[in-house]
Amino acid sequence: MTTVAVTGSSGKLGRHVVRDLQEHGYQVIGLDRVPHPSLPGGSFVQLDLTDQGQVLEALTRVDDRHDGVDAVVHLGAIPAPGRTTNSATFANNITATYNVFAAARTAGIRNIVWASSETVLGLPFDTPPPYIPVDEEYAPRPESTYSLVKTLEEEMARQFARWVPDLKAFGLRFSNVMDPEDYTAFPGFDADAQLRRWNLWGYIDGRDGAQAVRLALEHDATGVEVFVIANADTVMSRPSTELVAEVYPGVPVTRPLGEHETMLSIDKARRVLGYEPKHSWRH
Repeated sequence: MTTVAVTGSSGKLGRHVVRDLQEHGYQVIGLDRVPHPSLPGGSFVQLDLTDQGQVLEALTRVDDRHDGVDAVVHLGAIPAPGRTTNSATFANNITATYNVFAAARTAGIRNIVWASSETVLGLPFDTPPPYIPVDEEYAPRPESTYSLVKTLEEEMARQFARWVPDLKAFGLRFSNVMDPEDYTAFPGFDADAQLRRWNLWGYIDGRDGAQAVRLALEHDATGVEVFVIANADTVMSRPSTELVAEVYPGVPVTRPLGEHETMLSIDKARRVLGYEPKHSWRH
């Protein structure tokens, strides 16, 4: 049985990831500051990701919890801009990610999937995107300290992969994570296209986010890749072409858009990982 450590296991996305991995036969070790609501005590380790010693121990051996892990899913972080001061966000998130990457290197773990962010694409798009749908092909455009850290993490991963040629490190640029109970608010977005323009009306159902994590773990490769991970549709009932014409009339649209097609391109994730969203607020 493959053993996977999941940092941030008690978070909004982490809970979905833990459940999905367990349902697909993985042994999961949750790593977080607060206990996971459904992980048994023997499968959870409480720790501070900014403490390198704790992270190294957590990935190598913890008493009767485990004797080492095969892969790491790193989700633990201050999850968005504005949750605390910029300096605190920077210090926490960059340190936590460095500690996970460095501890995995020391422990001989060569399979890392970590949460990057849609914010590196230029959110909140006060400066319009270079084209629509946005994808992984243009350089990061961080507009916040949170996004700056995500951008630096992607470069950090590339340097770790240069040091460790057999490392696989896949960064998933998750859109705004949603649970099914969040969908009751979606019809209200239609009244004003500006309400969700900040991420091109995108979202990711936590269950589909978990699917992407598992597919990334299972993909046989080395090196660093980043993927935009969103749902296949938008949060809006209005057609995607209508939204672009109203809010971003000067932005090139590089191909025809489906009626409600996401403008956060998931083409690469589909092509490389076999990712296909299965959940939608419309259902």
